[in-house]
Amino acid sequence: MLKYIIKRLLLGVLVLFGTSILIFAIARVVPGDVATIALGSRATDSAKEALREELYLNDALPVQYVKWLRDVLHGNFGNSFITKRPVSDDVRQFLPATAELALVSGIFMIIGTFGLGLLAGRYKNTWVDGVIRVLSYVGIALPAFVVGTFLLLLFGYALPILPVLGRLSTGVTAPPDITGLYIIDGIITGNFSVAWDAFLHLLLPAFALALGPLVQDARVLRSSLVDNSHKEYMLVSTGYGLPGSLLTRKYLLKPSATSAITVMGMDFASLLGQAFLVEKIFNWPGISRYGINAMLNKDLNAICAVVLIIGLLFFIVNLAVDLIISALDPRMRIGGSK
Repeated sequence: MLKYIIKRLLLGVLVLFGTSILIFAIARVVPGDVATIALGSRATDSAKEALREELYLNDALPVQYVKWLRDVLHGNFGNSFITKRPVSDDVRQFLPATAELALVSGIFMIIGTFGLGLLAGRYKNTWVDGVIRVLSYVGIALPAFVVGTFLLLLFGYALPILPVLGRLSTGVTAPPDITGLYIIDGIITGNFSVAWDAFLHLLLPAFALALGPLVQDARVLRSSLVDNSHKEYMLVSTGYGLPGSLLTRKYLLKPSATSAITVMGMDFASLLGQAFLVEKIFNWPGISRYGINAMLNKDLNAICAVVLIIGLLFFIVNLAVDLIISALDPRMRIGGSK
């Protein structure tokens, strides 16, 4: 197991290294002069030259990359061209909001995937399976921003029973900044009313973000359950007269869950990059919206930081998924160590 983990870690480091080279190259070949983009066409030549020195633009490209990577490893992404603050400060401000949104969406994905998947697999080819299939088609066909807009109109105007904008209601003070996650910080500090208010604000954007992946992953789980239910070990176990619930829980679910967990892991990691439209609709101050604004304004330092952070989170999630799958199916671990 240790050898398997080390191999995955080394592979992840190589992927992150390749990502850093790619994003650095893209940032350096962007059309136009970087200093002019950052400071504007009315900036003085001396100010532009000072920024070129700060960004190492007067050095050769390999030297630029080495110096840039050194700063990144020390947590220094430079200053944002738009906010005029260190990008690391912007990341610390906006990342927790998206992380909290993604975590709650991930919880919805897990509950919905296994709930609907098990239900459809147990009652395959019945009206229950048919209803879940129709729901999955609708959920897959509707983009997250369409679902978000519908929920905003429904609960913001037609049935105003849930908050629809921001992380907290007007007049509610944010809890002390411990993790940056309002629900957890509210619980830690005993501000349960704040934690509840933050949870209510998360419900609609988290559901809008999770709906598409949720129903898709439920279909993957359902297909795996149906395929594995016809294998010899299940037929033999059924022949012994074991209860259906025991067969599903002890013998069928574990090998069937690996494919669904793999897809869920990729979907969860993708939430951070796909959340920008949902964040825009619900006025959510997250890192995805910050990253899109950086791209629209050619804020190169912020773009590099956001892409690298999302790449790092992809690596962490994929490593966690690999470990979970290897625990569920030792064949993956044995095969991966060769």
